[in-house]
Amino acid sequence: MVLLATGWSADALAGKRTVCTITVNSADEKETFRQRLPDDQYEFVELVEPGRPDWLASACRQGVRCDLLVISGHFDGRTEFYSDQVAASEFLPVAEMERVSCSDSCPGLFSQLKEVYLFGCNTLNSDPVRSVSAEVGRSLMREGHSRADAERLAHALDQRHAESSRDRMRRIFMNVPVIYGFSSKAPLGPTAATLLGRYLQPSSVAEIGSGRPSHRLLDQFADESMIAVAGLSDADPRAGYRHDACQFVDDRLSPADKIDFVHDLLRRDTAEVRVFLERIEGLLASLSEDERRAPSFTEALARIADDGATRDRYLRFAQDADEARVRFRMIALAGTLGWLSAPDLRAEQMRMIGDLVVLPAVGPAEVDLVCALNGDRELDQERRRLSLSLSPAQADEVAPAAVLACLGSDEARARVLQALTSRNDREVQVAEVYLGHRPLAGVDELRIVASAIARMAGSAGQVRALDTLARHRMDDRQSLDELARLFPAAESVDVQRAIAAVFIRSDYRLLEQADLAHVLSQSRLKSTSGDDIIDILIRRLRLP
Repeated sequence: MVLLATGWSADALAGKRTVCTITVNSADEKETFRQRLPDDQYEFVELVEPGRPDWLASACRQGVRCDLLVISGHFDGRTEFYSDQVAASEFLPVAEMERVSCSDSCPGLFSQLKEVYLFGCNTLNSDPVRSVSAEVGRSLMREGHSRADAERLAHALDQRHAESSRDRMRRIFMNVPVIYGFSSKAPLGPTAATLLGRYLQPSSVAEIGSGRPSHRLLDQFADESMIAVAGLSDADPRAGYRHDACQFVDDRLSPADKIDFVHDLLRRDTAEVRVFLERIEGLLASLSEDERRAPSFTEALARIADDGATRDRYLRFAQDADEARVRFRMIALAGTLGWLSAPDLRAEQMRMIGDLVVLPAVGPAEVDLVCALNGDRELDQERRRLSLSLSPAQADEVAPAAVLACLGSDEARARVLQALTSRNDREVQVAEVYLGHRPLAGVDELRIVASAIARMAGSAGQVRALDTLARHRMDDRQSLDELARLFPAAESVDVQRAIAAVFIRSDYRLLEQADLAHVLSQSRLKSTSGDDIIDILIRRLRLP
């Protein structure tokens, strides 16, 4: 077995403390620790192996045991540590950290840690990245609970299943005495290294690995939002949630075991099922076809499908969800679990769409949802039933028309294309969202839209309409001619820039490039912001 090149060796077993480092961005912090900690007392092991995607699993197989862990990388606040270097391919998913923490397949990597240093923004931010208390509270009230009781129960549920960055790191590094991180913005690598260097003087080195928070370290980073917390303990009230969360990622459990746990979860209070919805979806999406075909898995899934009482309770809760996107997800999960046949699933989806389309607040978010749901066009055949439920006035409104267009209506599509050049900003937004799913098709539609945009009064809506057109990479000379004539007539530099963006993403070679460059350079409005996309286009047009 090839040992990690950075220094894991028998020395680590001879009394030295092992400092494991995960460097996915700046190495400044790691190098400062390496320079300041005595060689005869500390062994450094870099866990990242460039070019190898399974480097964390590789460290597990090699039996690396860490006393201290230093992670350096940008943190997106929820899912991963990453690099800002374009050429870098290494990153650290939080889900992978969670898997290692929950599984006994890698007992030494995190289990004997005394201290963890998380050099990334918001690594210990306490703001919840997910909260369902308001949604669950409303459902509890509809079930007959008083407002006070519903709010109390929903708050208790949120507290038990807290999901801030800080909570997740405390769960991953369970029983670790000290976790250092940042509650908001973290300093860049060079700044962090400077502050670390000031702290890591001979008088402070003895504190490293003591398992006690260092006030001197926190004082050095006092202006940088650094804080220290302890990992979750077995006695913590949230330890039960950690146990549940681990059931989804523990390597020791088979897919059938995990589905049996999901079944147990589904039989709990339905509001608690809502908390785990994302994890259940993620588990089912991660399974391979071979895993799905395994007899033990199909038997476990059949046990859920046959559980009528749990099915009925779940579907009632799903129908009661007052967030459309959550309701759609829960219904889709019911289909995956075998609780809805394909025809029943389509009928339930159409019932939800029917409820949405008549709401006064139906808008871009709902259009986005319906178009995404019907990406495979399976629901087109159900459109007629929905059309009959709408009055002519409702069907002529842009948002309901866009919903019908998502379901394949040509008449409704024509109405939405008109809305792209509307004076009403909300109608333009609906059209933008719709065309993101169902782009302009054919020369006729391109010409109709380009001509309508050219006739618009200069406005933010005209800029958005042009931005939408730019995504279609136009290859129609007549449409490009129309926009070329619009450029000198434009009354704002923003409109001119939007026109340039259309050209730069289109086949402008269809036009006389020298003539177009001349029009742009002579007609462009003055700007104080220096070179912009218009200048870039002019230079390209003048290339031989």
